[in-house]
Amino acid sequence: MQVDAVVLDIDGVLVDVADSYRRAIVESVERVHGGASEAADASFAEAGVPFEKADVQSFKDAGGFNNDWDLTFAAALYVLARREGMALDVDAFTDRIAERRAASVDPASADGLAAAEAVVDDALSASARERVRADWDTERLREVFQQLYLGADLYAELEGKDPDIDAPGFIHDEPILLDPETLDALADSHLGVVTGRPADEADIALDRAGLDVPDDRRFTMDDWEEGKPHPHALVALAERFGAESVVYAGDTLDDVRTARNADEADSARDYFGVGVLTGGLTGEAGRRTFEDAGADAVVESVNDLPELVER
Repeated sequence: MQVDAVVLDIDGVLVDVADSYRRAIVESVERVHGGASEAADASFAEAGVPFEKADVQSFKDAGGFNNDWDLTFAAALYVLARREGMALDVDAFTDRIAERRAASVDPASADGLAAAEAVVDDALSASARERVRADWDTERLREVFQQLYLGADLYAELEGKDPDIDAPGFIHDEPILLDPETLDALADSHLGVVTGRPADEADIALDRAGLDVPDDRRFTMDDWEEGKPHPHALVALAERFGAESVVYAGDTLDDVRTARNADEADSARDYFGVGVLTGGLTGEAGRRTFEDAGADAVVESVNDLPELVER
């Protein structure tokens, strides 16, 4: 691929978040709505609740969950609905989310959480829906998520609140995936970032990865309302770079969809979507899933990117 600009996702591309963000999703739902296990790191399978870390990928594949808080809320909603008799398992539930998003007027802007709520509403009686909504505590879920992920000290610093959970912080369990040699090899291209992380958390990950990206060359959760797979952020970066062609590398289907949507929205430039197999999609099955979603290429890790692109 001949490209002028390279844009990277953070989670699952620059840092491994299997034991940080994804773990925080599962344990937040368990702490707030599980109630069946005293062990903070016990899986829902052990606790008798039908949701575990492997199920997070089903929500990611459905799309519209660029924000992991929204995914946490949707997972909690799923668990509560199952307790009220919803017959859908995780795969069926997330398939219906994907169907609702695809049927929306603008699938690129379709909200995964709103689709999850609609699926639950269709699956339950009015009285069961009312009980689920009464139990569903999104404010507490977010508080617990941030405390587990950031740890007590960072939570107090970044959120400005006193923590009530004594947690060291999963953020410290994020292995760096980007090699310094890869960064050197990409130095001749315009380099940008599009991520679902809040800005402060993006700063921490980028600093640990040794990547210095100015504010005008990145989009975080704080910078745009739509989120991936809406093309706005990618197109805006391409315009700022003055690029004629852009490659965007990410670890989820929404990352590939973002590039596809940008290519449709901006006829003046070429956009390439590259799937990276260091996130939830891995191996040959992950490769096929990316290809079916329209990925222009699939690489084992971000460190294979320099061999794929040339300026």
